Amino acid sequence: MDYPHDKYRNLRRATNLLIGILIVLPLAPIINRYIPPLMLGTWNFDLIISVIAASLITMVIVRIFRALLIPLLVIFAGIVLYSQITNGRGFGSVINDYQVMVKSNWGKKEQKETDLVVTPAFFDGPLTRTVKAIEGKIDHRDSVVRNFAVKHSLENFNEFYPKYGNMVRTLSLFKYINGNFKYVPDAQRDEYFSTPRETILNGMGGDCDDHSILMMSALQAIGARCRLVLTEGHLYPELYCGDDKSFETYNAAILALFNKEVKGNIYYHEYAGEFWINLDYSAPHPGGPYVSEKAYAIISP
Repeated sequence: MDYPHDKYRNLRRATNLLIGILIVLPLAPIINRYIPPLMLGTWNFDLIISVIAASLITMVIVRIFRALLIPLLVIFAGIVLYSQITNGRGFGSVINDYQVMVKSNWGKKEQKETDLVVTPAFFDGPLTRTVKAIEGKIDHRDSVVRNFAVKHSLENFNEFYPKYGNMVRTLSLFKYINGNFKYVPDAQRDEYFSTPRETILNGMGGDCDDHSILMMSALQAIGARCRLVLTEGHLYPELYCGDDKSFETYNAAILALFNKEVKGNIYYHEYAGEFWINLDYSAPHPGGPYVSEKAYAIISP
């Protein structure tokens, strides 16, 4: 036989459990933003720590402030709502953070793309001249380029800086360049390589080589390492991500910052333990598909 006080106790427990879950859900990703990335094999262990920490904090809150649970929940929801209105960090961002947590932990990433195939026979004659002409246009020391790079490295994703550090600056700069660059072809039979200063001052227009020279110069201006890959009728930049551990962190950062844009794999090349992510203008996110896997030349600083 159930007594009224037993039903009240069960109802109170169920209410406390529901409130606890509602507190943990938004609290875990917020905590995760301030925990350095911790990789355990192919898993982002910092995400698990975030959920555990949020659960422990919630247990303490439930035990100490039982009578205040509902008011505290209302206050917390009010804070998230205020953040949603003022800077966009609200309920939608909480959902996005959990999507990132699932993607980052859903087993091992797909196999990498095939390595670049460099054909030494192509390094004679016109190709050598083309490479030298492109190298002569790359310039990260120009004040216009430096100021451009710094300004747009600060435009996006600043709330993620505590977690991903300078990766955020690099990815913010990529987002601006690829979001604002406009394709303009060269004159027929007249290949022209623009300096990064020219591309900035002309309104961010040009062809693939102008985009690549700008991207490489701007990234170098804020301390990133980049290289250009010359392939069949095309030139594209790649970002150096470091070793396997650093690449996994970059991969997690891209999933977090470009969650809406990423639809499939993150494309990259790996050789001797060094990872390079595709930054071509053909995709709205770092790691888009390659136009070609052949490489006639690699231009590296």
